[in-house]
Amino acid sequence: MVRNLPPAPPQSSLELLYHISRELSAAIDLRTVLLRVLQLSMENVGANSGSIIVLNNQMLPIDSIIIYGENIQDKTTQQLRATLDHGLAGWVLQNRQPVLILDTSQDTRWLRRPDDAVDRSGAKSAISVPLMAREEPVGVMTLVHPYPNTFNSFHLKLLETIADQASMTVLNARLFDESKHQARLSSALAEAAITVTSTLELDDVLQRILDQTSQALGIQTVSLALIDPQTDELVFQAATGQGSRDIIGIRVKVGVGVAGWVAEHGEGIIVPDVTKDERFFPKIDDLTGFTTRLLACAPIRSEDKIIGVLEAVNPASGAFNDDALLMLTGIGSQAGTAIRNAQLYESLQATQKRYYGLFEYSLDSILITDVKGTILEANQQAFRKSGASSEPLEKVETGDRLIGMNIKQIHNMLPEIKLKKISSESTQYESVLHTRKGVDIPIEVYVHSIHIAGKKHLQWIIHDISRRKHMEQLREDMISMIYHDLRSPLSNVASSLEILVQSLPQDKPEDAEFMDGLLKIAQRAVNRIQRLTDSLLDISRLEAGQPVVNQKTTDIKALVREAVVHTQSVLQGKGQAITTHFPEPSSQEVPQVYIDADMILRVLINLIENASKFTPNGKAIAVGIELGADPEHWVQVWVKDSGPGIPADQQELIFSKFARMREHQGTVKGLGLGLTFCRLAIEGHGGRIWVESQHSPIETSGSRFLFTLPVA
Repeated sequence: MVRNLPPAPPQSSLELLYHISRELSAAIDLRTVLLRVLQLSMENVGANSGSIIVLNNQMLPIDSIIIYGENIQDKTTQQLRATLDHGLAGWVLQNRQPVLILDTSQDTRWLRRPDDAVDRSGAKSAISVPLMAREEPVGVMTLVHPYPNTFNSFHLKLLETIADQASMTVLNARLFDESKHQARLSSALAEAAITVTSTLELDDVLQRILDQTSQALGIQTVSLALIDPQTDELVFQAATGQGSRDIIGIRVKVGVGVAGWVAEHGEGIIVPDVTKDERFFPKIDDLTGFTTRLLACAPIRSEDKIIGVLEAVNPASGAFNDDALLMLTGIGSQAGTAIRNAQLYESLQATQKRYYGLFEYSLDSILITDVKGTILEANQQAFRKSGASSEPLEKVETGDRLIGMNIKQIHNMLPEIKLKKISSESTQYESVLHTRKGVDIPIEVYVHSIHIAGKKHLQWIIHDISRRKHMEQLREDMISMIYHDLRSPLSNVASSLEILVQSLPQDKPEDAEFMDGLLKIAQRAVNRIQRLTDSLLDISRLEAGQPVVNQKTTDIKALVREAVVHTQSVLQGKGQAITTHFPEPSSQEVPQVYIDADMILRVLINLIENASKFTPNGKAIAVGIELGADPEHWVQVWVKDSGPGIPADQQELIFSKFARMREHQGTVKGLGLGLTFCRLAIEGHGGRIWVESQHSPIETSGSRFLFTLPVA
């Protein structure tokens, strides 16, 4: 049946346009605009049903409306997407041309539906026009009549005119709607930012992130995981909703599961059906007993670095809206800053507690002063040692209060130290602490500069050395005892032994030989004790900084030979052979040296006897002289053993007082003073001593001790 409407007179068209313009000018909301545009178009063209699809700048459908008879349907954007992809509306937008279809059954551009069947409503008549604003499509409007051949070119022209009037209104309404939408998003994100950053307690921050996510997305189940940089794993730190308790502490490798994928790629995603996504990791559901159907996940960023993920699961509506991922990503970005600040605050708090413990409960007195020396802060040990009060100023007299005093008032500071020039490297010196009780305490002071709140301050560490001074005094007393109580009797014993040797009867040579052997053993023992006492005295003098005074020109080769003679009995007892090595006379004569001959002889004997200790029975020892790199000023002497060698990390340690190699503690006798004496004696002559060795538990590569002596 053909129904052609007569063309409206020009005056009627003008009245229609005026009416449409007035109707549309009063509407701002996009939904209202779409409804009025469609209703006016259907009324004036004579359509039974119609639809409008609105597009964004990316030509994607964002809103729509359908009127079918008396029924108004919204939220039909997904339903109408098929017409954009395969139907008449899509063709109109693609070609930006209006279309008049007299019989939909005869036009392939019409997307046929079940109600287009002949036994139902059958063929129709349709008009479709693009909504163009600023030469860009903002939508498409389609009108339908239930009978073919109803619409004609006049109806098409009329609909084009209405579309031209309505396009800018639709665009403005869309922009207004987008602005309101952005305002809502911004408001929600701003509220989330204020909420999650209003505390620095990490647990509170995490819980507020979950609460804001739940509120913004209208969802109950949310979880948050942070990356452990040590293991490169996501560790679930907080969760809310069903199964939240069971998920805390679960670890997932970065790259595993949806959360791991997001952490690895730094992109947020929505998974509408986890059963169809191979990235989904079902093990977490197995552990918690929770069933995940769909989820959204976004990265948590801090300073352009992914530090974790935020995951929302199973919305009550059954789907995430278009803004869910945008909102989740925004909260994730804000969460990163809040979490990082909370972590830094937590770390700062822990550091402060550690510093407070180290400062307040240190066994040493610690004080903080400004660069003028005014005491600003002190620990409890400083108050105890000084005897000054820690009470507030109003409770004690100024002179009894440590805070506010000058550092010079409580100890004798070296005059050459300038407070303003003290650097970050520690300056160390010994002094005396003056207490409020009038007792002076010997102290060791360490001072260096530190910066507090951008200003230079000084930190003073005062170590009580009363015990050390007491021990040093005991040592001095012991040395004095050795010198006075042992040296004189030893000299008498040595003299008596010499007289006894000379007084042996000559008429019985066999008895004389036996007695001579015994007396010589006693003489060697006495000589060894004398060398030990002399070395102890020398250590004390040299450590005190006293110079070597008995230096004279000496033949070093003769001194080496003498040391070999003195040690022969020790070596023979172990079946060890000793060889001497001097430069060939043809190359260069060994110059004489300027030394304390007795002291250097004891150095040589010490080194040879030390070599004997670590050389297996029957093996060889060598001693020699080299001219070295500077023969005009120094002669180099060396002693080599056939022992196991010395590890590199102990080669400097062995010259320290009482030091012993770890491998030989408890197996080799001695006080650990021999090499200390050798070092002090050689350095007292201006030379140096060192060892060359490669440690081997299998091969006896040996060690070679070398020292230099000044040429006379």
